[in-house]
Amino acid sequence: MRGANSAKWVAMAAVVALAATACGGGDSDSDSSGPADKNAKVVFDNGEPQKPLQPANTMESYGSAVIRSLFTGLVDYEAGTGKIVKQNAESITTKDNKTWTVKLKAGWKFHNGETVTSKSYVDAWNWAAATKNNQQNSSWFADIKGYEDVHPEKGDAKGDKMSGLKVVDDTTFTIELVAPIPYFEYKLGYEVFSPLPSGFFEDPKGYGQKPVGNGPYKFVKWDHNKQIDVETYADYQGSNKPKNGGVIFKNYSQPEAAYKDLTSDNVDVIRQVPPNDLPNYKSDLGDRAIDQDYSAIQTINPAFYNTQFKDIDVKVLQGLSMAIDRDTITKTVLQGTRVPATGWVAKDVLGYQPGACGEFCKFDPAKAKDLIKQGGGVPKNAMKIQYNADGGHKEWVDAVCGSIRKSVGVECVGDSKADFQADLEARDNKQVKSMYRSGWVLDYPFNGNFLRDLYGTGVAGNKGAFSDPAFDALVKKADGAKTVDESAKNYNLAEQELKKTFPAIPLWYYKVNSGYSKNVSNVKFNQKGDPILTDITVNQK
Repeated sequence: MRGANSAKWVAMAAVVALAATACGGGDSDSDSSGPADKNAKVVFDNGEPQKPLQPANTMESYGSAVIRSLFTGLVDYEAGTGKIVKQNAESITTKDNKTWTVKLKAGWKFHNGETVTSKSYVDAWNWAAATKNNQQNSSWFADIKGYEDVHPEKGDAKGDKMSGLKVVDDTTFTIELVAPIPYFEYKLGYEVFSPLPSGFFEDPKGYGQKPVGNGPYKFVKWDHNKQIDVETYADYQGSNKPKNGGVIFKNYSQPEAAYKDLTSDNVDVIRQVPPNDLPNYKSDLGDRAIDQDYSAIQTINPAFYNTQFKDIDVKVLQGLSMAIDRDTITKTVLQGTRVPATGWVAKDVLGYQPGACGEFCKFDPAKAKDLIKQGGGVPKNAMKIQYNADGGHKEWVDAVCGSIRKSVGVECVGDSKADFQADLEARDNKQVKSMYRSGWVLDYPFNGNFLRDLYGTGVAGNKGAFSDPAFDALVKKADGAKTVDESAKNYNLAEQELKKTFPAIPLWYYKVNSGYSKNVSNVKFNQKGDPILTDITVNQK
């Protein structure tokens, strides 16, 4: 973002969390073990969210999983196709891609009984955009007219309301953008655009600990560093009504512990199979094993604000990329659970183009060494890759470093942070010493989400402080296209531009490698690599 759930930073070497696409492995798409217990809860392997549970303050997979269970926005995406599905929105229309009219479905309520209105959205977005509220995802509202008044680059805000948002009546509001964006409706499926109840604004801190949403599940309790408990909301009006009694988001500090609990049926769905268990998990779990593609990508990113990479010649980064033997690492260390990346956009989103990285994502030690030499070398001939120790990354980070050392003689080591929170805090506070591993899963199924929302100057997802006027200009051209398809084609050109600057080194595309217990049935996974928690049924005992 998850910009991006702001997609989001992916916590695990293989992540899994909640929404709308694809299906699981084996017979998981239609399996059933008899009558379901509609009151029983699903136990899901999760971690401690980095921030309070506020929709605009969540930029990682642990918190996003919980937020998406508690809040439902205007639109979602159709399973398998990525087409827009209206949820709280009755309609979203525009004549010029600049001014959009939103009409809400009647009857939607927050978990406290308050009616969801146009004001619930407009107030939430204005609050999230304002500088004083310090929301990680505030830049997602930069497209809206008046954002610069509530969130100026410098100086004090002129007000606390964006002029582009207008409440027409209880079920209608309008959005005026700074400039036309043909795919703006796609963006509205991201949880940052969720509504908030009126009480939130009186006590944002308290609501961040005990959120009140309008989604399929209702908050029960947050036992920090242990678990978050939610229950089914009986009056939920969305199409994805829960088929279970709720979810327990159970905190695991190590994926090995979660997998062990899975094999003994003490947790129902896990985020990932740990690297050491990948060779055996399909035989361990049988038709309860999951192996499928989803739209996410792993990269390693230079921190351009540090002295090592601030003025680095792009040839050095191109050379480091060519020093990585992606094919061997994905086949051996990652047991065939990843696919070598050929560009910066994940597969299966609108506008994906294979081969955007060209020769620079192909393993060629001789050319890699020559490029690094032409570029003046890696400062001190040494580098580090920061990663979170609780996510199953050590093995592949060691392998990438080993490939770089062997291919070009650059000393490379992993820089381990204790957990995902510590990793994210180092990125947020610009404390990365060299490079950091970055996993990004789609917020909405459009190639611009992997380009503009990660590498645009000043956007929330740009943690490496990358900036390129030529890339920004191509983004602006793509956003000004007349149609979504034309915009996607222009974003193809923006992706090609990244070969000249290398804001990140693409490694591989993710796959879901997961599984579920004997306690549950109907486990499916979506395009975000998340289990569709609302569809899971708990077997009667």
